[in-house]
Amino acid sequence: MSEPLILALDQGTTSTRAILFDAKGAPLADAGRPLEQFYPEDGWVEHDAEQIFETSVAVMREAIAKSGRSIADVVAIGITNQRETVVIWDKTSGEPIYRAIVWQDRRTAATCERLRAAGKESRVTDITGLLLDPYFSGTKIAWVLDHVPGARARAEAGELLVGTMDCWVIWKLTGGTSHVTDATNASRTLLFDLKAQAWSAEMLEMLNVPGALMPKVLDCADAFGVTEPELLGRAIPICGVAGDQQAALMGQGCIRAGEMKATYGTGCFLLVNTGEHLAPSRSRLLTTVAARLNGRTTYALEGSIFIAGAALQWVNEGLKVDGGGAGVEKLAQTAKEDHGVVLVPAFTGLGAPWWDANARGAIFGMTRDSGIAEIAHAAFDACALQTRDLIEAMRADAPGAFGRGVELRIDGGMSRSVWFSQRLADLTGVAVGRATYLEMTALGAALFAGIGAGLYANAEEAVAARPTTERFEPSPDSHSREAAYARWLDAVARVRTET
Repeated sequence: MSEPLILALDQGTTSTRAILFDAKGAPLADAGRPLEQFYPEDGWVEHDAEQIFETSVAVMREAIAKSGRSIADVVAIGITNQRETVVIWDKTSGEPIYRAIVWQDRRTAATCERLRAAGKESRVTDITGLLLDPYFSGTKIAWVLDHVPGARARAEAGELLVGTMDCWVIWKLTGGTSHVTDATNASRTLLFDLKAQAWSAEMLEMLNVPGALMPKVLDCADAFGVTEPELLGRAIPICGVAGDQQAALMGQGCIRAGEMKATYGTGCFLLVNTGEHLAPSRSRLLTTVAARLNGRTTYALEGSIFIAGAALQWVNEGLKVDGGGAGVEKLAQTAKEDHGVVLVPAFTGLGAPWWDANARGAIFGMTRDSGIAEIAHAAFDACALQTRDLIEAMRADAPGAFGRGVELRIDGGMSRSVWFSQRLADLTGVAVGRATYLEMTALGAALFAGIGAGLYANAEEAVAARPTTERFEPSPDSHSREAAYARWLDAVARVRTET
């Protein structure tokens, strides 16, 4: 056999991609398909789970074909996915009983508020490391059971299964033989006990979710099942799974306590590795599983921004700016200096550290000579300033991670921009490290699969080939930085509905 290859499937919010890597972590070929989103009501976001599976198979086939390599060389598949998006399906027919409800969906905000008003949140956080927010999967599962006729009775009878997108795709790829997920995805459901590393009977009861629905929880590098031969040309073992942000943490080489990364996609997710210490947050961040390997769990503090790259998409589509994200960036660079315009992109509420599901977006600081260029500039700044919010919260929760030489490693679509990378450093006051290869989420999934397939002995060996980075130092102009942050905090205060 030729040099072994690893196929990474990156099932994201707006697209599904596959990238073929060699054992040194070098990409050989990739393929992608856009993913349709549905918005049946204000604040609701849904996906077609069948489309997700079909595109997953299509992009994996295409990546293999484009590489010119034999399918026999592919020794393992690694899967990474949008974490909190969830679907329920019929165990016998394999058909979803409702569309997948996406992590951005806010329909269960009232349920979360009712539980919070009943004094449940502190207990939820103690068990799961999370907060009561519609972002997470648990209340979405209960909503489907309550709104699809007969679903709850069928669930209690053991006729239905539930899963995040990794679980759903694995189930389909293996012909219904593997109903499994990994610890990182499980830790995002509101149903997983971080300390026990198992589904929580207390949380299942609190959210009214039958335990019979839930998948088995495995390590990030494990035996997740084998694909049906006809799907990809031969049976291939699935050896690695991690939620997208944990996969990116792995891809960025953040395997030691104090190392942190931010991924800029539709949203932005900043994680700092806290090692085997399960660190509770005093700043309304999330405590989550960073990875679980050989039964050993490491943890992370995470801050989630709901709208990052999606703000540029809004400028592109809503304000009719040509050229996609690149066009928005080109326009932003023509904005007047010190224009004072602030965009708060709370289109689906505010994430960490504010956690205000009912906040909505707004623009402040407009004057007669403000224009689309200033709004475009403010959209980029909003991504940087929301990152600053998270960094300030993490400074409070984990001050040891912010010593001399601290670096924020970035990836995702927006990190392709040198201009934004420097702007991010300037507005946060933290050095930014931008990898020469940006698809860290897929790389992380491949590295986990490589460990599971025995290509790497451990995480240290897996990340040894991490790409080099370009470093951006923050501007010494702290006055401008602090003035911009003060304007941001004032604007956020104006849109918040919860204090």
